[in-house]
Amino acid sequence: MADPKGFLRYERADRPKRPRGERTRDWREVYADVDPGERDRAVATQAARCMDCGIPFCHSGSAGCPLGNLIPEWNDLVRRSDWFGAAERLHATNNFPEFTGKLCPAPCEAACVLAISPDSGGAVAIKRVEEAIAAHAWEAGFVAPQQAASATGRSVAVVGSGPAGLAAAQQLTRAGHDVTVFERDDRLGGLLRYGIPEFKMEKQVLDRRLAQLREEGTTFVTSCEAGVDVTVEELRERFDAVVLAVGALRGRDDSVTPGRELSGIHLAMEHLVAANRECEGDGPAEVHAEGKHVVVIGGGDTGADCYGTAIRQGAVSVTQLDRYPRPPSTRDDERSPWPTWPYVLRTYPVHEEAGERRFAVAVQRFVGDDDGRVREIELREVEVRRDPETGRREVVPTGEHVERLPADLVLLAIGFEGVEPMPLLDDLGLSLTKRGTVSCGADWQTQADGVFVCGDAHRGASLVVWAVAEGRSAAKAVDEYLMGDSDLPAPVHPTALPLAV
Repeated sequence: MADPKGFLRYERADRPKRPRGERTRDWREVYADVDPGERDRAVATQAARCMDCGIPFCHSGSAGCPLGNLIPEWNDLVRRSDWFGAAERLHATNNFPEFTGKLCPAPCEAACVLAISPDSGGAVAIKRVEEAIAAHAWEAGFVAPQQAASATGRSVAVVGSGPAGLAAAQQLTRAGHDVTVFERDDRLGGLLRYGIPEFKMEKQVLDRRLAQLREEGTTFVTSCEAGVDVTVEELRERFDAVVLAVGALRGRDDSVTPGRELSGIHLAMEHLVAANRECEGDGPAEVHAEGKHVVVIGGGDTGADCYGTAIRQGAVSVTQLDRYPRPPSTRDDERSPWPTWPYVLRTYPVHEEAGERRFAVAVQRFVGDDDGRVREIELREVEVRRDPETGRREVVPTGEHVERLPADLVLLAIGFEGVEPMPLLDDLGLSLTKRGTVSCGADWQTQADGVFVCGDAHRGASLVVWAVAEGRSAAKAVDEYLMGDSDLPAPVHPTALPLAV
């Protein structure tokens, strides 16, 4: 039984962060190192706040966790200090809880019953508990390679080594298939390697899990672009099935604002990839914020990653712009009723460090110097309206005042438009949907026989937890395709159908 009065006895407490002045001088994770014993006691207290609800919305894929994580179960196991049992329950539904525990925005917490009323003290700190279980599992040696009992004699190629590709590869390897992962970059991990800044997840966490996959028997080939370095004909000849986990890295650009052609204006990923490569030891980043006034356009996760990266690179100033009004600090029950994902102001640790966030503003013009480099922006207050006839959003200035801000480096973090063009898709005969994604049927199979898709390539740019969930679901579908049926577990909630239109 859960502690029925735990949420009354204990306050919500998130993981403590390192002092701002310390963490902005290095690339280590923003959270403080805590003695494992002290960490476990604090997390057990947090887990005691879980009420083991009769209907636990936290692990409902429609509102909470897409993986169907057994949250009330492992909360109670942690409360009773059964860390081995908690790790078993957590890994039963999630291949990489250390990734999701650090990177997921926690829709489970938004769907927690304790999030209904502010008088409850807030949702259970589920994300903190998950991360602590994963950390304890590695420290205690609970995480070990799981070799297949026998080989099936079937082979699968997985294209892409991001979280979706890795999840699919691990599941298929454990089912006994011969799995090879092809990665076009020089290192494995996809966005986990080159998109996520080191201060959000140190890459040793990724490398540790990759070592487990290798020991289980998964083969990795880097610096190899499927469809180019290995042709579709070779893939068809060597493998019985192919899984496309190629991501959705086609960044949305700004083609209409005057001055976009000036140098010093970059897509967000040009900045983040270069910074991560520098952290990997590849030399100074080509796109660097040191000594510059930095403007980040876009208010989402990617924009926040650029924001924190610019601070650590030594920017003179950092300003993040959002065309939408400042969201409320608490849930609006009419606009986003519980247990749906709430429309609220999301403040990341980097926003506590330095810089400024501006809302309901948009750039009207980029202004350059005689050398063709951006030097400032012209900014106006705006309102985003929806055209009643077409339904399209329009950004409309609300006043005549034009503000000028210094800007030596402008980073466009305004979203992604789907899968990048690649010979692989052309040679497979696959076209993209209007959303820029690869469509598939209910069995995760594309229009090309034996070719499956999962993750951002199917959903569009999304959360790491959805990537892992879709990788697991696609793996089960591949196993059924190859063997006739499958014992692989897969989330109940992720489905290919709604996104195939």
